[in-house]
Amino acid sequence: MSRLLGGTLERVCKAVLLLCLLHFLVAVILYFDVYAQHLAFFSRFGARGPARALHPAAGSSANCSRPNATAPSSGLPEAPSVRPGSAAPVLPPCPDAPPGLVGRLLIEFTSPMPLERVQRENPGVLLGGRYSPPDCTPAQTVAVIIPFRHREHHLRYWLHYLHPILRRQRLRYGIYVINQHGEDTFNRAKLLNVGFLEALKEDAAYDCFIFSDVDLVPMDDRNLYRCGDQPRHFAIAMDKFGFRLPYAGYFGGVSGLSKAQFLRINGFPNEYWGWGGEDDDIFNRISLTGMKISRPDVRIGRYRMIKHDRDKHNEPNPQRFTKIQNTKLTMKRDGIASVRYQVLEVSRQPLFTNITVDIGRPPAWPPRG
Repeated sequence: MSRLLGGTLERVCKAVLLLCLLHFLVAVILYFDVYAQHLAFFSRFGARGPARALHPAAGSSANCSRPNATAPSSGLPEAPSVRPGSAAPVLPPCPDAPPGLVGRLLIEFTSPMPLERVQRENPGVLLGGRYSPPDCTPAQTVAVIIPFRHREHHLRYWLHYLHPILRRQRLRYGIYVINQHGEDTFNRAKLLNVGFLEALKEDAAYDCFIFSDVDLVPMDDRNLYRCGDQPRHFAIAMDKFGFRLPYAGYFGGVSGLSKAQFLRINGFPNEYWGWGGEDDDIFNRISLTGMKISRPDVRIGRYRMIKHDRDKHNEPNPQRFTKIQNTKLTMKRDGIASVRYQVLEVSRQPLFTNITVDIGRPPAWPPRG
């Protein structure tokens, strides 16, 4: 009997020892992952040497490693001086691989973020949130469209991180916040359609459109906000999904389409009132028109989401699953060609253009039996 108890106790002790060892290994892996992020971040400051960082040589560009870098330390070139009466210099094309990118970024949402601070950090951004590199000519003109309502806190963080990222990517861009008026049910996809049309009204040169939720911030500035031969899905690895793509057909969060691609799918659906479904409808539209989704490497397409409760008047759409199944029947009649709305106000702020619109009300849903 004593031998049996002794053997059982020995096996229990071995099991406990193995669990402790496994816990230790997991802790070590997590420690070195966090340590590597911090080391990579702070090493960028020291790479130039302490004396040079404090007293940069004349004509040298400053360090651009900070994700929220201000213009004097952003590493971005200043606009070339032009003598009065002389012609503006002809700028070369911007490089496909921007030289000032940082890579993986440390993103946090705990520090206070007043708009005045963000404005000081981005003196090169013009009224309305417009920016163009002073030293090169980008191949595309990018409109970033944000569907919005009652998210001022999130918008400040988004602007704080995204303006420096987009500037380092050498983009010519404008930021458009499409604000849904009133308290009726939210309609994300319809607001994106509105943003597409209103941005083109301001500048017909826009040929690339990035559609971004206001609570998503990229963790790597190598995730270039550009359009390519196929529609692009940028936010493929969000922290809320464990930095994994939740399912193969997911197209939510942040996506990009060229003007031609957007028109080819008749834009986005207007009939998805409330949360959910419109991303899958958009994915179906892309597939039905013979296009494929392009995605970055999972290590680069990582995003942090600002945690929040679900908005009021954005409850799950009870009809979303039925609508998704009928995309082939509805996409020709429901989209950019059929969107109806009324612009109530256009306000060009220092860091973005706010467009408040009335997009109507959802139809009465039949009671579920």
